[in-house]
Amino acid sequence: MTGSQAVQFGIFTVSDITQDPTTGRTPTERERIQAVLTIAKHSEEVGLDVFALGEHHNPPFFSSSPTTTLAYIAAQTERLILSTATTLITTNDPVKIAEDYAMLQHVADGRVDLTLGRGNTGPVYPWFGQDIRQGIPLAIENYALLHRLWREEFVDWSGKFRTPLQGFQSTPRPLDGVPPFVWHGSIRSPEIAEQAAFYGDGFFANNIFWPKEHYQRLIDFYRQRFEHYGHGTAAQAIVGLGGQVFMRANSQDAVDEFRPYFDNAPVYGHGPSLEEFTAQTPLTVGSPQEVIDRYAAMRHHFGDYQRQLFLMDHAGLPLKTVLEQLDILGSEVVPVLRREFAKDRPAEVPDAPTHQNLLEKAQLAPQVRQAGAGLETAAKGA
Repeated sequence: MTGSQAVQFGIFTVSDITQDPTTGRTPTERERIQAVLTIAKHSEEVGLDVFALGEHHNPPFFSSSPTTTLAYIAAQTERLILSTATTLITTNDPVKIAEDYAMLQHVADGRVDLTLGRGNTGPVYPWFGQDIRQGIPLAIENYALLHRLWREEFVDWSGKFRTPLQGFQSTPRPLDGVPPFVWHGSIRSPEIAEQAAFYGDGFFANNIFWPKEHYQRLIDFYRQRFEHYGHGTAAQAIVGLGGQVFMRANSQDAVDEFRPYFDNAPVYGHGPSLEEFTAQTPLTVGSPQEVIDRYAAMRHHFGDYQRQLFLMDHAGLPLKTVLEQLDILGSEVVPVLRREFAKDRPAEVPDAPTHQNLLEKAQLAPQVRQAGAGLETAAKGA
C-alpha cells in the first residue's frame, strides 16, 4: 500500500486514439492500449503517485472497461495509486460499480480510488437506457445507492432509476471495510460540488478548459458546503485539479513542437490559438521552470489542495514523446512542486487520501466516539 503524501502528483488519460498530425499516422487500438500500459508503468518509475484512466464507450476512445486495464496495471506496479477520470455514475449500474471497484481494491492491495462524473458524450445515455435530461438526478440517486452498498452489509433500496433491492449484499466487501475514496468530478455543475460536500468526499475540478475564476467559484462553493455539513473547516476539504503541460529545455522549442498537435487536437483544435489558450487556461507549453511557476501558483488560486493530475498523452503525441515528458515531469518539475506545496502548509490541511490513512481514520473513529461518550457521562455526573 502506498505511503502518505501531502499532495499527490500524477497523470490522467482520456484514452483517445488520435492521428499524429506530423506524420499522418493513427495508431491501432492495440498500439494505443499497449502505449497507455507503458505510460502507466513509466509514471511510477519516474516517481509519480497517481495514474487515472477515463471511461468512454465510443470511438476514438478505447477505455470502455477501466477496471480491467487498471487491474493489469496494478499487477505491473507496486506503489502507484490507480484511479479513474471519470467513472460514469449516470450510465453505470451502481451495483456493478460497487462490485467492480471493491474487487479492484483487493487486487491492487488498496491502491484504488475513483472519480465519478457524468461524462462528456451525450449519446452514451440512450446506449445504456438512460435519458440525458436526467443527468443530475441520476448522478445523485446512483451515488446515494453506491455509498450505501459500500457501507451497509445488506441494503434495501427503492428509487426512480433502477429496480428495487431487498436485502442485497454486494461482493466482495470493500478491503478492510474501507470503501475506495471517491472524488466527484465536475467542470460546471454546482449540484455535483454540493454532492461531494454533503458526503465529505473529494471534489475534482478538471481545470483544463476555462479560466481559473470559473473553477475558483466551484471550489469555493464546495469548500463552504463541506464546512456547512460538518466535515471540517473549508480549508480541510479535499480538492483535486487537472492540468496540461508540454515541456522542452528551451521554451520556444516546446511551442514549436506542440503547436501542430494543439492546432489539430479534436478537443480544442481549430479554435483559439495556442497563445490565447495558454493565456486563458492552465495549459502551459514551455520550459520546466515555466510549468513550476504556473502550477506552484495554483494553491494561491484554489487554496491548499491534495491532488494534481496532468493530461500528457493526448492529441496524437507519440509514445516516445510522452515518455520524455514524463521524465521531465518526474525529475525536474514534481520534486520542486512538492517542496513548494509543503512550504507554509497549515497543519490542519489533510494529506491526500490513501487507503492506509482512511483505514487509520476508520480505526480511530470508534475510539473518538467512545472518548466523547465518556466525557459526556462524566459531565452529567459532575
